[in-house]
Amino acid sequence: MRTDGRAPDEQRPVSIQTDFVKTAAGSCLITTGGTRVICTASVEDIVPPFLKGKGQGWVTAEYAMLPASTGTRKKRDGIKKDGRGVEIQRLIGRSLRQAVDLKALGERTITLDCDVLEADGGTRTASITGAMVALACAVDRLIAEGKLIASPLRHQVAAISAGIIDDTPMLDLCYQEDSRAQVDMNFVMNERGEMIELQGTGEGRAFSRAELDRLMTFAEKGIRELMEAQRAALGDRAEHLCAKPVLLAATGNAHKLKELRQIFADYYQVLPMSSAGFTGEIEETGKTFAENAVIKAEAVCSATGLPAIADDSGLEVRALGGEPGVYSARYAGVHGDDGANNDLLLKKMENEADRAARYVCALALKRPGEEPVLAEGSCPGTLLRERRGKGGFGYDPLFLYEPLGKTFAEITDEEKNAVSHRAAACAAMKERLKEL
Repeated sequence: MRTDGRAPDEQRPVSIQTDFVKTAAGSCLITTGGTRVICTASVEDIVPPFLKGKGQGWVTAEYAMLPASTGTRKKRDGIKKDGRGVEIQRLIGRSLRQAVDLKALGERTITLDCDVLEADGGTRTASITGAMVALACAVDRLIAEGKLIASPLRHQVAAISAGIIDDTPMLDLCYQEDSRAQVDMNFVMNERGEMIELQGTGEGRAFSRAELDRLMTFAEKGIRELMEAQRAALGDRAEHLCAKPVLLAATGNAHKLKELRQIFADYYQVLPMSSAGFTGEIEETGKTFAENAVIKAEAVCSATGLPAIADDSGLEVRALGGEPGVYSARYAGVHGDDGANNDLLLKKMENEADRAARYVCALALKRPGEEPVLAEGSCPGTLLRERRGKGGFGYDPLFLYEPLGKTFAEITDEEKNAVSHRAAACAAMKERLKEL
């Protein structure tokens, strides 16, 4: 039996109290058994010299054990910091940087301070687990203050110790167990179960691969439980964990934005360009859909410093030599006047027997410092002589998609997103991105 009666794979009771330090951008008090650590996050709009002008942020950490944290008073760090403390704070910083998209963080530094109030083993792992919560709280504040448009946290991180005592693998060692462990290990993992850091030492004896596997199984179980505790403590703020990358849609068209969000939902948080403060008009001077898509994506990316996606799409009618083409949205003269555009098209096609048409979409993705990525798609159809359906936008009421026997204004969003020109272009874009 363990000193506190736990099973070998059972961790100590865990509690996490958020907002413990009101003056910090984010904070918590984490308790794991007899270990208690205050974790705070401070935000500064500066970066280390080696990152200046590179358009990314930094996450770092400091760790200290307060004088009364152990049975014998520990002297405070002076100019020369305690070597163990330096090693641990580097571990905390490395671990938490794995959770953050530093470019999405912007040119700011988040410092995570972990101060041990009471030490009963596992202070470094408790610090990592608590610092993740403090970091998420700080991100929530940055978003609420309008300094970030979305969370840069791509992963959730937690850590736990394990070891072998009296030839028995055990999880989450208290000090009494740790002080006589034959093998002492620390595991840092993300929500996928991927290893960020593994520290292992055969202090009393060497250990076998089978024993390592057993300890790893214990650690995976413990970290899953710690992540549940992190999410429970954060409440609604847990939505900031494991966030998808932001992609700005270079469009003011609510219908296009909705389609792009639905199509890319598994890959990105697609946000309107206005969310990053871009509200200007973009002059579409290109002669092709592809040229216009690149112009729009580059304009938004350049202005915001964020990845941007833009599409230029429209209808090409064979009998009209490809009209309305790049002028689809302003065919009748006023941009976005769907009714007038449809009326003009019907008038021009009044005596035409050839009703073949196709929707075309060119999609451009522009990321800072990289060349635009282009993809195109099309969808064939037949132009009707009168409108059908109440949904969709643009020329959808006139565009018959023959495999379904319905116009684009009659089918559901799910049906349209499976076969449309924009869906085809997005599928091609996803394939292009796999190649990069």
